[in-house]
Amino acid sequence: MQIYLAPMEGVIDHHMRYLLNELGGIDLSVTEFIRVSEQAVPRRVFLRCCPELTPLSERVATTGSEYGSSKTTRVQLLGSKPDLIGRSARTAALLGASAIDLNFGCPAKIVNRNYGGARLLDETTLIHAIVKTTRQCVPATTLVTAKIRLGYEDRNSYLRNAVAIAEAGADELVVHARSKADGYNPPAYWRCIREIQARIDIPVIANGEIWTLEDYIDCREQSGCTSVMLGRGLLARPDLGLAIKAYQAGEDYRYLSWPQIAKLALQLLDLTRAGYPTKYAGNRIKQWLYYLSRSYPEAIILFELIKRSKDYDFIEHAIIQETLAA
Repeated sequence: MQIYLAPMEGVIDHHMRYLLNELGGIDLSVTEFIRVSEQAVPRRVFLRCCPELTPLSERVATTGSEYGSSKTTRVQLLGSKPDLIGRSARTAALLGASAIDLNFGCPAKIVNRNYGGARLLDETTLIHAIVKTTRQCVPATTLVTAKIRLGYEDRNSYLRNAVAIAEAGADELVVHARSKADGYNPPAYWRCIREIQARIDIPVIANGEIWTLEDYIDCREQSGCTSVMLGRGLLARPDLGLAIKAYQAGEDYRYLSWPQIAKLALQLLDLTRAGYPTKYAGNRIKQWLYYLSRSYPEAIILFELIKRSKDYDFIEHAIIQETLAA
């Protein structure tokens, strides 16, 4: 059983990946998608989007540990041109990417308008070509994985797409158990994943609407998957992966308290300090508090306190006070 950290565009960047991986409970992470449009992706773009690929000799001594590991971070590509995606995948593999993940699930309108992500779910032949070309362009030691939704406007294409992806040579498939039209509205249709598992012989990982340990248990029973990919659920409850691992081991687990969560927020604030102008330094924290508020009411109070501030010292002090809460 493995737990994957989902590639949430604009939310789970390398700072958040590093923080959540350090906390524990996560086995693998996937980068935010890297768009492949009119040319193959150059080396510098991969290093910017996935600093985990940065060679040790190029890492800054004081911050090198914050890059994370390329062995547990997969590079995700999004596009519709097999040749360009394949060439991009080859560059990522040469940089040390352990796996290339292909995005056929992003529901964002701007992505779909530009013929990417979930828009391709009605183009099974093209999906097959992208996966096959990518497989041919990278070494056998580099995994090729894919992520799909159940369909675009309806939930009718998942079986043929899953079969095409497996036959094209993919090593794993992540299934977000909703269509593009479903968006992120509950429920997730986990039983459809069980149908996929019955048709293909590569590992299948379940994704979608797993917020709690109880959701994981329900998803496992309906989908037949033990491995899952968590996104919003991990942002709302950062140690959900640890709770699931403890459950699998037959152990009790006590979730992190709010002061412990505040310490993580303080760490994230410090991690992001060098990457943003001072007036934007608190933006990532404010964004995260939105998700944390689902599990921690205190997050709403902290957000209201700092939401209009662009003063780094004020935001830092406010979070420090939360770490000292009784």
